[in-house]
Amino acid sequence: MPDPVSKRRCGWAADELSAAYHDSEWGVPVHDDRLLFEFLILEGAQAGLSWITILKKRPAYRKAFDGFDPRKVARYDAARMAALLADAGIVRNRLKIASAVTNAQAFLEVQKEFGSFDRYIWGFVDGRPVRNCRRAGEAPPARTPQSDAMSKDLGRRGFKFVGSTICYAFMQATGMVNDHTSDCFRYSELQ
Repeated sequence: MPDPVSKRRCGWAADELSAAYHDSEWGVPVHDDRLLFEFLILEGAQAGLSWITILKKRPAYRKAFDGFDPRKVARYDAARMAALLADAGIVRNRLKIASAVTNAQAFLEVQKEFGSFDRYIWGFVDGRPVRNCRRAGEAPPARTPQSDAMSKDLGRRGFKFVGSTICYAFMQATGMVNDHTSDCFRYSELQ
């Protein structure tokens, strides 16, 4: 892990895996549909768990879910979902696994309608990142009007595990919002 004295980072990035994710991915604007789908599924899987749990399982998720190819995931049948339930490398929750398949199907419909999921999802922030300015120790909001709107519209389109708090975490992860604290080295890098 980089020297914490030379690089000040958000307080949650306290261990090596979290720091690496924080330094290279969290808050970086994502416009790749496959990666957006990955974050959508991982944020839903994280519901009720810590993000570090999901980060540790991320390589197993990528393998189990065919590299998060939404076309492949959308075709998973009962046998494939049963095999996923037996996979100790991922969160073995029947509803979360089923939601990944449902979400893949809805994701493909959004791509058809908008040309890309990227075009659709970034519309909730008018195509550019929201830049917050929080001080160290100041907690980010759990939800915002944008995440409320996103959650409502995703739900209307058939997505599951897309409550407003999950949507806000998705927005943070994919750079739709810069929630690095103002003293974090990544805050200014992502401005």
